Amino acid sequence: MKIIDLIQPAKKTLFSFELLPPLKGQNADKLYETIDELIEYKPKYINLTTHRDEIEYRTLDNGLLEKKIVRKRPGTVAIAAAIQYKYGIPVVPHVVCGGFTREETENMLIDLNFLGIENVLALRGDGLKSENFFVPENNGHSHANELVEQIVNLREGKYLDPELKNKTTMDFCVGVAGYPEKHAEASNPETDLLYLKQKVDAGADYIVTQMFFDNRKYYDFVERCRAIGITVPIIPGIKPLALMNQITILPKIFSIDIPEEFAAEVRKCKTNDEARQVGTEWAIYQAKDLIANKVPCLHIYTYGITDNTRQIAKIIL
Repeated sequence: MKIIDLIQPAKKTLFSFELLPPLKGQNADKLYETIDELIEYKPKYINLTTHRDEIEYRTLDNGLLEKKIVRKRPGTVAIAAAIQYKYGIPVVPHVVCGGFTREETENMLIDLNFLGIENVLALRGDGLKSENFFVPENNGHSHANELVEQIVNLREGKYLDPELKNKTTMDFCVGVAGYPEKHAEASNPETDLLYLKQKVDAGADYIVTQMFFDNRKYYDFVERCRAIGITVPIIPGIKPLALMNQITILPKIFSIDIPEEFAAEVRKCKTNDEARQVGTEWAIYQAKDLIANKVPCLHIYTYGITDNTRQIAKIIL
């Protein structure tokens, strides 16, 4: 079932969460354990991240460096299909520009279609750690709106090869990312919002936000979106803080603010367990307020940690 068809008729706030595929060499048991611990809270869908190849340099015995291309978390398509089949819940694999050509993207979408997956989240993705700015693959997409356009074109059977015969249409529901406090690379919030509108105008069905810790940022973001003609559902994404150092790390990585009231409580913590509890309580506070304001769905960035997610999910039931 398409995510937009779950969201639009819902009379109460839905619940969804996001997971990482297993590291290379590991099986899916831990992933299934995570889902098993959350399934009683009736998640409506599960997001699954996709990871590009990375470059690693290893020092050889002779002192020279060896360059190696690795993908630490392969298997997104397979594990997405396995989860959807095992649990009967729609899975939303991420489709990213970074590290993929248009042809590779098309082939991934074909595989997803064969496996009965109807939903994707279209993202530009991160650049390589060795690069100062995002560099697309040769014949790859530079921006997420281009990726959305490619996915949406398949609804009309428009493949990269115009000479293909007997082309099958593929109707994916497409989500995109929004940034209440602007993308780290955007010059200003207004420009960032125009980029978001490009993605929606290209055919995106809904928006899920980057994590935020101040709900006022989300409400203001929604208001600004509506003001420029973005009418699709906007799903808030929240992340329960789990470690003391995240109040300094997360703002650097994601270009977000930590409210002083929250930061002050975390600074009082002596251990990560204490910080985790404070983070959970703050996320519950956020969730209650968002639900009271009738957000369409509450999306939690779980990444394998379930105890805090369970406490949040309880208030949604």
